Amino acid sequence: MHVSQSRPADTWSPLYFLASVGAGGLAVTFFMFLMFWVPHPGQPVPVFEDIMGAFTGGALPLKAAILIAVTGIAGFAILNIKLLVWNIGRYSEFRTTDRYTELVNSNGETQLLAMPLALAMSVNVGFILGLVFLPGLWSVVEYLFPLAMIAFGLIAFIAFRQIGGFLGRVLSEGGVFDVTANNSFAQLLPAFALSMTAVGMAAPAGLSTTPLTVGVALIVSIMLGTIAGLYALVAAITAFNSMLHHGTSRESAPTLMVVVPILTVLGIMTMRQEHGLHTTFDAHGGLADNLLLTTTILAIQIVFLALGLLVLRRQKYADAYLRGDGNSAGAYALVCPGVALSVMLQFWINKGLVGAGLIAKFGVAYWSLTSLAVASQVAMIVLVLVLNHRHFSGRARVQPVPAE
Repeated sequence: MHVSQSRPADTWSPLYFLASVGAGGLAVTFFMFLMFWVPHPGQPVPVFEDIMGAFTGGALPLKAAILIAVTGIAGFAILNIKLLVWNIGRYSEFRTTDRYTELVNSNGETQLLAMPLALAMSVNVGFILGLVFLPGLWSVVEYLFPLAMIAFGLIAFIAFRQIGGFLGRVLSEGGVFDVTANNSFAQLLPAFALSMTAVGMAAPAGLSTTPLTVGVALIVSIMLGTIAGLYALVAAITAFNSMLHHGTSRESAPTLMVVVPILTVLGIMTMRQEHGLHTTFDAHGGLADNLLLTTTILAIQIVFLALGLLVLRRQKYADAYLRGDGNSAGAYALVCPGVALSVMLQFWINKGLVGAGLIAKFGVAYWSLTSLAVASQVAMIVLVLVLNHRHFSGRARVQPVPAE
């Protein structure tokens, strides 16, 4: 008897770009260790010199944390770039197939937005790699900001072009959008892609000291973030109506939690913008502003996490796509919410609670709460390893489930 050893990933869909996004997100979670635990006087983020100084002169626990962080950043950044390159190659092949034609004439056309989402994430990861591993980067960083803004601008153009193609088709022709198949938050993927370009565009606003750079970054990131939020709101309302009528699509159920990463990146975007307003335009915020922002975001995220996990459990999603014989590229959508929760918890603890003086940095309460962020991070690392093994290893008698 012939036993097939084909990989699920050989039946490619654009949702495999989410594998790259998830790996990039995990690199960001490790950067949080450096961001909040390594002293970095003189600039808003730690750079190579700060990290080396803390590693050579710091206590043993700090040295261990830095070693873990640097290793994690390097490992998941490599995985992020490797998966991005692989996906771009498969995407080029996919565009010549009948499956591509079917996809762009269905609700699933918005899956193509996973590509600009992954591109934006990789640019963000590249910036982290520069901060952590390149000596002297901060001395030339003002020259790099315009280049980064151009890159994010081009990615935003790709995203808008794809969104325009989709909306132009469904809004002008009529009857081509299947409302009964809109019973998930899959249509929020364009908002996720736009929010990722917005947070990247906001980085120069929070880090640059050149007023023109800060101003342009502020304006463009506010526009991108606002459009992302508007799109997410409209898409969520229409999808929720369909879910109430038809139930949630089992294979697309993980998208119920896509609100979590969207809110995390928009929250970071807002904090970067506020920092730029403070340092460049002398607009002073209140002591508890970040506490209010991060707590509000966290509350909404907890609601959607609870809702998503409830539906996944009721539908036995894990039995079908994580433990059973079925495989879905959409399972990679499970990684982003856990990563985003870990990152938002770090900001809530450090910028919110510590910033407002509610808890002491490195105290018992601090580490108790930080352990929740680390637990979410570790769980997502395990999930990525499980998914990569299922989708990218040769497995006998396992038939991939084509994406909707």
